[in-house]
Amino acid sequence: MFRVVYNWWMIKPILKYVVITILAVVAMLTVLWAGLQMYDEWSGYNASLSISDGYCNIAVLPVFGEIISYPGANWDGMTMPENLPPTVNPDDVNRFLTSAEADENILGVLTEIDSYGGSGSAGTMIADRLKRSPLPIVATVRDGATSAGYLIATGADSIIASPFSDVGSIGVTMSYLDNSIQNADQGLEFVSLSTGKFKDSGTPDKPLTEEERTLFERDLNIWHDVFVKSVSENRNIPLEDVAKLADGSSMAGPLALEHKLIDSLGDTETARAWFAQELGITLDEVIFCK
Repeated sequence: MFRVVYNWWMIKPILKYVVITILAVVAMLTVLWAGLQMYDEWSGYNASLSISDGYCNIAVLPVFGEIISYPGANWDGMTMPENLPPTVNPDDVNRFLTSAEADENILGVLTEIDSYGGSGSAGTMIADRLKRSPLPIVATVRDGATSAGYLIATGADSIIASPFSDVGSIGVTMSYLDNSIQNADQGLEFVSLSTGKFKDSGTPDKPLTEEERTLFERDLNIWHDVFVKSVSENRNIPLEDVAKLADGSSMAGPLALEHKLIDSLGDTETARAWFAQELGITLDEVIFCK
């Protein structure tokens, strides 16, 4: 029989090593946990930016006011000054949709649109972002979705509009006020200082020349064709049919339905029924995050 004798001077270094190892592991776990709470690329989504409260399952994306290219007034939880009109931009929309798509409780997106247009490039970016989303998306229109506002709506899987809504206005404008006659009456003279023949084209303090008009109308026609093509592709309407409607005018909801610019007439409850059918759940299970 062998007798093993444990001496304290032998055990003490081992205990010290064990304690240090445990503390190191605890520290690493603490840092990892903190990281999971802070960084989307670790946790999948930032809980503080989640859309759902754990109860609602349809994110609500407001598209109100002028459509602009860069962030200005934000609607993502910030209180906007009362005298500041609402705006929409691609960056805010992308951030919202990214959060919604990462939130496991969110099953779809309701895009509420009341906008009479703005930047064509911004409208295109937002429409394309809606189309790329893996979530089912419905756009509802209360009062108006025209010009770039309507372009955004075409990025949704379905468009539902009020019978009293104003829809369409497929066209592009660069119109402006010519101040040259008023300036002349007031004794004001426009002094042109530019390095290119057309550099100050469109300046409201001088008359528009025929050459300048030709240049502007050239670009307007190009952008117009892009707009028509986008609506045709997004709505699956023959190009020639959209072209016939693309005279810049808008139309009431019922006429927009007749021309297939929208899918149905209705409101939020109509959208609820659409989501219920699309997701295979009951109406009561469709809960909007408002």
